[in-house]
Amino acid sequence: MRARLDTTHFAPLTRAVVERVVHSAADLGYAADLVMDEESLAKAHAALHAGAPVVTDVEMVAAGITRRETVCRLRDAKSGPDLTRSAHAVRLAYEEVGPGALWVIGNAPTALEELLTLDTAPALVIGLPVGFVGAVESKQALRESGLPAVSNVSEKGGSAVASAALNALLYHPLAKENQ
Repeated sequence: MRARLDTTHFAPLTRAVVERVVHSAADLGYAADLVMDEESLAKAHAALHAGAPVVTDVEMVAAGITRRETVCRLRDAKSGPDLTRSAHAVRLAYEEVGPGALWVIGNAPTALEELLTLDTAPALVIGLPVGFVGAVESKQALRESGLPAVSNVSEKGGSAVASAALNALLYHPLAKENQ
């Protein structure tokens, strides 16, 4: 991949996320599509390695996250007239984990939309839902929210890239002064 894409201009954690996402999707376009901030990634990296909970919107995202237990409440969620199962799962997960979690949304734009209505005070939101209905808008709302986030500007996304972004932080080494 590095023979086809120069990532040396990215800061270390940003580079790790870009490379993992590009590799997981075999899509070099993610290098220009992803939006993130190195300072937010550094804080999230520290929180993750200090044991902050990781919440996913679907089991497929959870399955892609290695070396870490995750919380996914989709099986317990119920839909209603004004609430999708994915949105309800986010509410249930927040009740379980509270503030300070890392949220990994790779499937449902409605899960990301619901997360933005809650006072979650997340360590990071990886908002990479995929699709032509609501995905772009939910990711734009995430970027405009001011929350620490990894997102992208296109319809692209999905479980594999969302879990890859989290794994990039999980596998990136801690700085010596933090060990």
